[in-house]
Amino acid sequence: MKKVIVASTNPVKIKAVELGFKRMFPNVDFNIIGVSAPSGVSDQPLSEEETLTGAKNRVQSARKLVNVADFWVGVEGGTKESGKDLVAFAWIVIESKNNQVGQGRTGSFFLPSQVARLIKQGYELGHADDIVYKQNNSKQANGAIGILTEDVLTRTTFFETAVILALIPFKNPDLY
Repeated sequence: MKKVIVASTNPVKIKAVELGFKRMFPNVDFNIIGVSAPSGVSDQPLSEEETLTGAKNRVQSARKLVNVADFWVGVEGGTKESGKDLVAFAWIVIESKNNQVGQGRTGSFFLPSQVARLIKQGYELGHADDIVYKQNNSKQANGAIGILTEDVLTRTTFFETAVILALIPFKNPDLY
């Protein structure tokens, strides 16, 4: 059994990692464990670079907390300005016990102006969603993507694809 440490206790992130690993390696059993690991960046990253740094930092923090595992995974959601609009996305970073690294990014989507305004005032995306859509802890449920697509995509499925992309080097070790 392969031990995978997710640098988060958010059930959405843990489930996305579990699904991504199972889809890429269907014949391997995984023990997926979530730990609270700091990102070292703002609660709501506001650039591509800050978001990727947060995912990398989470991996390193998780590795310090649990130093024996096969993989460590950092999931970091972020936003960035695109003209006068705000775009949401996430970065996934995976590191193996042999220090091999894989990175994947979700697609991106434009946030409604009411949500973007709250983020620019300092709110985290999940909190802004809760205010605008009258939800409670939506970041541990379907998230902004689920709310806006009526669950055609959920936060779990949104992250899952990026986990799969980050696992490409591990699926093809001879190429990386």
